[in-house]
Amino acid sequence: SGVAKDKLYSTPEDTELVWKTLSPISSMFTIAAAFGNVHGVYKPGNVKLQPDLLDSFQKNMGPKMGYEKPFFFVFHGGSGSEKSDIEKAVSYGVVKMNVDTDTQWAYWEGLLKFYQAKSGYLQGQIGNPEGEDKPNKSYYDPRKWVRCSEESMRDRVIVGYKDLNKSL
Repeated sequence: SGVAKDKLYSTPEDTELVWKTLSPISSMFTIAAAFGNVHGVYKPGNVKLQPDLLDSFQKNMGPKMGYEKPFFFVFHGGSGSEKSDIEKAVSYGVVKMNVDTDTQWAYWEGLLKFYQAKSGYLQGQIGNPEGEDKPNKSYYDPRKWVRCSEESMRDRVIVGYKDLNKSL
């Protein structure tokens, strides 16, 4: 990308500046610090998540504020992250994690699995493996396949909740 690697991560100074800028408005805000998190999913090794940076930000500002963890962090781009990195990030103050790419994939995967299982019934309005005069309306009805997508997404959200809740 042409950007120096040290510019891809937030610094203690960055998070302190955010604190000084936003705290006069309200003490209740989140910081989306960059610690190697990116939107989307990438091949392992392309992105190096460093949740320990969040801990260093807390340790930098904690003594100045008089309490251990002054920051509430948002984990943008959490899709595809290792469970151990999620646990660390939560222990260092992450209170919200975005997993949009994972939930989009789960939704698509629910539709894909429905199609694969019912393919013989989805080639036309009439005619399927049970007979060439058999209707298929109940198979291509969006309420059927959308429901499968929703169930798949729900299951992924439950996994995410359990991943996050382990650290609480």
